[in-house]
Amino acid sequence: MNWNWSVIIEHLPRLVDGMWVTLELVFVSGIVGLLLAVPLALMRASHNRWLRLLPYAYIFFFRGTPLLVQIFLIYYGSSQFTFVRESLLWPILREPYWCAIIAFTLNTSAYSAELIRGAIQAVPKGELEAADAFGMSRALKIRRIVLPRAFGIVLPAYGNELILMLKSSSLASTITLLDITGAARSIIARTYTPLEIFFAAGMFYLLIAAVLIGAFRLLERRLNRHQHYKLPERIGEIDPRLAD
Repeated sequence: MNWNWSVIIEHLPRLVDGMWVTLELVFVSGIVGLLLAVPLALMRASHNRWLRLLPYAYIFFFRGTPLLVQIFLIYYGSSQFTFVRESLLWPILREPYWCAIIAFTLNTSAYSAELIRGAIQAVPKGELEAADAFGMSRALKIRRIVLPRAFGIVLPAYGNELILMLKSSSLASTITLLDITGAARSIIARTYTPLEIFFAAGMFYLLIAAVLIGAFRLLERRLNRHQHYKLPERIGEIDPRLAD
């Protein structure tokens, strides 16, 4: 078997176009999913049992069913209803791109909500008690204490969730979307070189994952600076006047 580098070079522009589609899917669904996950997480962390019920059912469904099934339900299932086809949403729901965005957003918001809920419950009680001692209202305490600390705690796990979403985005090719995997499959159908093209597609996913990992490490180091602080060995390193 001869490895054919020329077929990779020849079809590289199509794979690059697919990479941009993949990036749009991941980042748009990631941002919108995070915006949905925050209120869901706050409701899940509530002491009100009835307030926890709705987000629990939502999270249970989207975490308990395969993402591929969710994509098919939105893309193929919505068209089965006449009122959907006659509604204002039909121009969106008939497009595979927006159906993939909706499916990825709903899926990642469920996983992210559970991650943020765990981080909220992991915020040290002493910080919450200090906020109460300052007379902060519940909304102010959530905005200035709970959410900033929770985001610092959840950041490594949320980075992993985005990596998983990146790899799961390949399922968008099943509804004719030309992301990296979709572009690779269309090239293979004409060139019959699956090994070379899938290798090139894998390298694109690896490159994006490496950039995401690096970005989240920098963000984590910035948000969790207190975890990397080292006490000076001598008092004089804090303030030279104290050394006398």
